[in-house]
Amino acid sequence: MRVCLMIEGQEGVSWEQWRALACAAEGVGLEGLFRSDHYLSILRGAQAGSLDAWATLAALAAVTERIRLGTMVSPVTFRPASVLAKNAVTVDHVSGGRVELGIGAGWYEAEHDVYAFPFGSARSRMDELDRQLAEIHRQWADGSDAWPKPVQQPRPPIIVGGAAKPRSVRAAVAFADEYNTTFPSVEDARARRRIVDDAAREAGRDPLVFSMMCGCVVGRDRVELRDRLALWRGITRQPEIYPTLFGTVDEVAERLREYEAAGVERVMLQHLAHEDLELVGLLGDLASAVR
Repeated sequence: MRVCLMIEGQEGVSWEQWRALACAAEGVGLEGLFRSDHYLSILRGAQAGSLDAWATLAALAAVTERIRLGTMVSPVTFRPASVLAKNAVTVDHVSGGRVELGIGAGWYEAEHDVYAFPFGSARSRMDELDRQLAEIHRQWADGSDAWPKPVQQPRPPIIVGGAAKPRSVRAAVAFADEYNTTFPSVEDARARRRIVDDAAREAGRDPLVFSMMCGCVVGRDRVELRDRLALWRGITRQPEIYPTLFGTVDEVAERLREYEAAGVERVMLQHLAHEDLELVGLLGDLASAVR
């Protein structure tokens, strides 16, 4: 199983912290660094805020050499398809071919109000997702007049996700390389993988990579784990809730092997306490354990 770091960029991550997180992720052998694409804080309060996802990724591309870089996920409500396609191509060139485009319909209505983005209905946003995916494909293809083309050929990987409902699965099968699902149980992951595989087979295409994104808290021992869980609960303000994955490195590795047996090929581990660089090192140990 491949392991990536996932950072919630809307929670006040400074440029200095971004650079430290990316360098740490690269140094400990994680496959990639993914970040959310939100403009308004969800957990820490509005004044936390976010640096722009694609501007951040372009900067990180210039200070890293190996790790994959991408969004989880960019909402189609923020940018026209041409702007999003150009942003991704730019990061692909700066990084030497390491970008991945996670794209979705958008869901966080409050940030649309604050930043004056039209929100629309769920159906209209899903329709726009289909339209933007088709347009991005067109611009990245050899036959279009949109230049330069991406470094990665035939194009950078595209990720679409959800809970394996019909609209997101249909969009992914038509346009994406990977289907990502969030916070699943092992049973959820197995069932969702089956749905996505069946849809790909019916469409006559190869299976998509199947991945998941979930919260993760790891400690070297029970005391360190307890302290990190307390911090996690303080950020989420959910004292009775645990992240999807928590425990020592060995315990979480064993849990990830259960997900791998259920069909999960890659995991984006959500690190909410982004100030804690030591946890990135433990995630590197975890990646080694399940590689």
